[in-house]
Amino acid sequence: MTAATPEPFRIAVSEAVLEDLQARLGRTRLPDEVPGAGWEYGTERAFLQALLEYWLERYDWRAQERELNNLAQYRASVDGMRLHFIHESGANPDALPVLLLHGWPSSPFEFARVIPLLGARGGAVQGHGTAAGFPLVAPSLPGYGFSDRVARRGVNVQFMAELFCKLMTEVLGYRRFVVHGGDWGAVIASRMAEAYRSEVVGLHLSMVPVGASQTPQGTELSAEEKVFLGDLDRFRRLESGYQWIQGTKPQTLGYALNDSPAGLCAWIVEKYRTWSDCRGDIERRFTKDQLLTAVMIYWVTETINSSIRLYYEFRQRPWLPDSGPRIETPTGVAVFPAEIVRPPRAWVERIFNLRRWTVMPRGGHFAALEEPQMLADDLRAFATEIGAG
Repeated sequence: MTAATPEPFRIAVSEAVLEDLQARLGRTRLPDEVPGAGWEYGTERAFLQALLEYWLERYDWRAQERELNNLAQYRASVDGMRLHFIHESGANPDALPVLLLHGWPSSPFEFARVIPLLGARGGAVQGHGTAAGFPLVAPSLPGYGFSDRVARRGVNVQFMAELFCKLMTEVLGYRRFVVHGGDWGAVIASRMAEAYRSEVVGLHLSMVPVGASQTPQGTELSAEEKVFLGDLDRFRRLESGYQWIQGTKPQTLGYALNDSPAGLCAWIVEKYRTWSDCRGDIERRFTKDQLLTAVMIYWVTETINSSIRLYYEFRQRPWLPDSGPRIETPTGVAVFPAEIVRPPRAWVERIFNLRRWTVMPRGGHFAALEEPQMLADDLRAFATEIGAG
């Protein structure tokens, strides 16, 4: 199949969808909870109740919709699948294009504050002496948001990597580009760097998808390695329940999340609290509007079921960067202290051709939302170096 010409796209959710949402929110039936448990058992009832009341009474989707539509959006069919993407063409003709890949439970709108910092709309960025103006492409993953819902098998990391390479080269005409990713985006970006070495000339990650398989055999572990393996074990024991159900029985979960806005909100918001550098206070990092807009992207498109199916597909045909030869594409890593997975630098160097390693003073899994300036500065420096080299 061939790729189609991009068509401009604007978000325009129908009033019927919004009225239905209001009715459902008004009929919310909250469960009980263990007194004084806080977030120990999952999303705290008091916080969720206050957020749902705000959603029902004060949240303005139309205002959020207008703001999102300030970004240049398109849709194009690639191999029969319609992809939604933000595309800012950039003002610097010499700058390498940058592909920005999100994960779950996110969307490309997570990069809304990073895009202007990279100077996509032109010129030098205030406070920085070098010209920016990178062409930027931020797609919705297949099955996420305003991309087509996925209702077939095999839409996995490898499939998405091929699809995004075709989007960049066949649809948009970029022969060479840098790719950045976090969460699933980091896995897909790493796969692109492995499989499409002529096109992907730089790989930038805010999460390094590496597991315990890199443990050297028969050697004494360093203090850094012991801390990482302890953190990884703790995450697997205490925080990976969502992976198991989304990776084994996503359809069963999908019925509840697609039908209940309160349930969807609780499922997603708990991840923003747990994975961010908020120290237990989620509103230190995210406003209520930011949280609810993240939830709304899944609600209005009914893509929560198709998005979590990626976990199942990954289990059927897994791929991680440490599953094959070393990835020789020049790689930069922005290390945020509250990220889920923070492997030691030595492990990363065994898997990637590491050229840049920046340890950030704060920030977590949702780096583009939490610390957009830090992420943009590091990505800008890396992409500029790759373009000059």
